Amino acid sequence: MKRGLTFLAGWLLALGVHAAELRMGIIGTDTSHVPVFAETFNNPQAKLYVPGGKVVGAFKGGSPDFPQSASRVDGYAKTLQDKYGIKLYDTIPELCSNVDVIMLESVDGRSHLQQAEQVIAAHKPLYIDKPMAASLADVLTIFRLAKEANVPIWSASSLRFAKDTQAVRAGKIGTVNYAETYSPCEIGEHHPELFWYGVHGVESLYTVMGTGCESVQRTLSTNGAIEVVGIWQGGRKGVYHQDLAKKYHGIAKGDKGESPVGSYDGYLPLAEQIMKFFQSGQPPVKPEETIELFAFMTAAQESKDKGGTPVRLSDVMSEVNGKLHQ
Repeated sequence: MKRGLTFLAGWLLALGVHAAELRMGIIGTDTSHVPVFAETFNNPQAKLYVPGGKVVGAFKGGSPDFPQSASRVDGYAKTLQDKYGIKLYDTIPELCSNVDVIMLESVDGRSHLQQAEQVIAAHKPLYIDKPMAASLADVLTIFRLAKEANVPIWSASSLRFAKDTQAVRAGKIGTVNYAETYSPCEIGEHHPELFWYGVHGVESLYTVMGTGCESVQRTLSTNGAIEVVGIWQGGRKGVYHQDLAKKYHGIAKGDKGESPVGSYDGYLPLAEQIMKFFQSGQPPVKPEETIELFAFMTAAQESKDKGGTPVRLSDVMSEVNGKLHQ
């Protein structure tokens, strides 16, 4: 990503923009994340204020056939206008021409590819909120387009940056041999089973396990909760559980002990990472890890559709890549 860093630094200097003056844009005013980020970046008196830039523009977006979007898009847009003085633009290209960086917040993952294409065409550094897209094929396409255009880009859930999870990733318990994470798993219409909300727990799992998962099996536990077992190279094992009580937690076991993981620490850790990315052009998560994470969830969906039989991630990737290159 050094090329992305060089591109961003040179681009900001050419515009005479300093890190503290970043003009931030939002695409999609149909999620509660939008007012949270506006408060975090725009209000110096906020308890969780993150300096370095300010949200100055937004594009409403919205999906009429997706209730979670249609019911909220106008209300949150009004909040941005009335409370924070943020200007609404009629098109994404118009928004991009008036900001330095973009946060793609649209709650409907199906819209992300089409929206990201316009941001990449405008050469604006881009953070994409969860889910990165509604299909593995779209995830692969977004990353390909960004790489070809040399545009810095990344996506992640806020769960990735929880303190306990990051401590294990940094080596607190050595090499992780086993981990299980729990999160709510509300199902979003038009999205594979885990993409909508299970992605939070899967993100925690991948943060501590890393890449290298070979196969996935999706079943139900005795209490009817979704359970997805992943087998990593070398026999390491990672398990995602749906928490019916809608809590976030988990445990990881390594060669130096064990530790809790998977907690939810709010949006501040994510907001800090977003700002660091926009200032440096260096994504905190590699594309390869995000791609495998979505391959894991896609394999889980395929395992469910096949009655709970194990599915190899390599087969999922080959099938999707084959369709993309037809």
